[in-house]
Amino acid sequence: MVSARREGDTVIVFIPGWMSESEERRWVDEMVRRLERSEARRRSPARTGNEALQRRSIELARRYLDGEAEPTTVRWVAPMRTRWASCTPADGTIRVSERLRDAPGWVVDYVLVHELAHLLAPGHDDYFWSLVRRYPRTERAMGYLEGLSAAAGLGLVGTDGDEPPAEAPTADDVEGAAASG
Repeated sequence: MVSARREGDTVIVFIPGWMSESEERRWVDEMVRRLERSEARRRSPARTGNEALQRRSIELARRYLDGEAEPTTVRWVAPMRTRWASCTPADGTIRVSERLRDAPGWVVDYVLVHELAHLLAPGHDDYFWSLVRRYPRTERAMGYLEGLSAAAGLGLVGTDGDEPPAEAPTADDVEGAAASG
């Protein structure tokens, strides 16, 4: 069996010892191509710039927040020390840490939905979490961000510095309430 994974900037390819040198070269090339294709598919188009991030936010607001959240600006910013993103509801600005540029698109989408929800509910109350949990990959994205923070030793908590309440509504609760990262 041949497999590959990325460790930082290095691609590691596992090849059985019985393969010839020419087979090894062929498989290394093939596995690098496969890994790069897979990574490209996972990347969000929002990574290309602030305009694309803004467009993606508007699309997510329409899809998950009934188009009610209307950000004035959404942009990438230098890595934040204590959060993945932030929102200023008073002026409708959303800032997303560049640390997330290489995260899977569904994680960036969760962060955007989380910040968009702040335009409708500035705090982290039950209503806010009911809005956020309309995004179907919320729990998975939260776990991804927790793992990313732990692995990098960042100590970041939650999307914008706050954790969800221990009694946060579940996806089932939201479905009933909405009838909605």
